[in-house]
Amino acid sequence: MPTKIEKDSVTGRETTGHEWDGLKELNTPLPRWWLYLFYATIVFAVVWMILYPALPVTGLHGVTGWTARGAIGPELEAERAKQEPMLARLRAATPAAIAADPELRNFALAGGRIAFANNCAACHGAGGQGAAGGFPTLADDDWLYGGSFEDIHFTITHGVRNGEDPEARGIAMPRFLADGILKPDQVGDVTDYVLSLSGQAADAAAAGRGEALFAENCVACHGEKGEGNREMGAPRLSDQVWLYGGDRASVLRSVSFAHAGVMPAWGKRLDPAIINMLTVYVHALGGGE
Repeated sequence: MPTKIEKDSVTGRETTGHEWDGLKELNTPLPRWWLYLFYATIVFAVVWMILYPALPVTGLHGVTGWTARGAIGPELEAERAKQEPMLARLRAATPAAIAADPELRNFALAGGRIAFANNCAACHGAGGQGAAGGFPTLADDDWLYGGSFEDIHFTITHGVRNGEDPEARGIAMPRFLADGILKPDQVGDVTDYVLSLSGQAADAAAAGRGEALFAENCVACHGEKGEGNREMGAPRLSDQVWLYGGDRASVLRSVSFAHAGVMPAWGKRLDPAIINMLTVYVHALGGGE
């Protein structure tokens, strides 16, 4: 607690007037050199904020107009000019032709890996492993819309159910429960039948009833035996690969409320050369077809 300022008998210095449990604080000033250096750093910081990008009042450019992005501009242009001959070759070739040319293939795989990391990894994972919530795995041989070079190129270019490209893939699945197409008990029966298609445990009686309902409502997209339909992007139901989960609760939720995953039309955003590189890279991730 505060006490009166007094002179310390040992050091001869004045105290600050503060005392804690009998311990008194000495009023020891900072070295002058340290204090001047501290003031200098404050002045330096103020000058820096005025000259260079730091304050919104200067438009984030500073009075000098310098920016790191602007400074690197010439280097980027030089790098683009250096790569342009190869990019021109990639634009002119088909993904299949690129994959057949060792030089183009190596360039496409290296560039495709970077383009994938910048544009696709957020949804499909850094290694194409996919993610929960309907982001397909690209590192296996199960393809929703086909795994040929042409199929992959089309999917990347036009995307899926994005509302921006008239050629975007995908047809929305009905919400059988939410839209009143099926009753709750019927949805349960269809769910048991879908589980039986992939060899999972299911109520036999319910699956028997669900088979007829499946034939009436699901066969047009998923096929008679759940083999899927790539033209519509309807996934195979007779294997162990599930986009939204293969346990009973997940399948029941999918039948009841459906899912409508969206993918951007990258053809509107990326250079055709990059689209071709991505096609070759994604094809290589899952072995392609």
